[in-house]
Amino acid sequence: MDKNLRYPLITGKSRIAGTGAFAGKAIGAKRKLGNMGGEIITYREAQRRVKKQPGGVLFMVEFDHEPIALDASVNVNALRFINHSCDPNTYMRRAYRKVEFYTLRPIKKGEELTCDYGETHHEGTLPCKCGAKNCRKFI
Repeated sequence: MDKNLRYPLITGKSRIAGTGAFAGKAIGAKRKLGNMGGEIITYREAQRRVKKQPGGVLFMVEFDHEPIALDASVNVNALRFINHSCDPNTYMRRAYRKVEFYTLRPIKKGEELTCDYGETHHEGTLPCKCGAKNCRKFI
């Protein structure tokens, strides 16, 4: 198991989008799943990498109080594949140059892990495909 993960996670086809992350066993509420893998880079380097990427898309997490980002396309672990949901079962915490994921409620074995991406650089223009009853329709 990845040293950054506290529970076994499996990647597979998601009903939401592309690849998803799934619980390899039942996980209780308010548990730390682990830290997302990636490379800490400057915000300027993040912008450069996005421009080099086909379609200008690269999975980045920006930190609020520092001009840095986490390039999650490097040193990938299963947390990289947590898809967005307007009714999530996990939340993401950015702290101390790490991106941590915690469960919001008990998770069943095989259940897809989801997180509310909240405000993103898409500024409400990316269609949401989560299918939740409270879906906002856009991220």
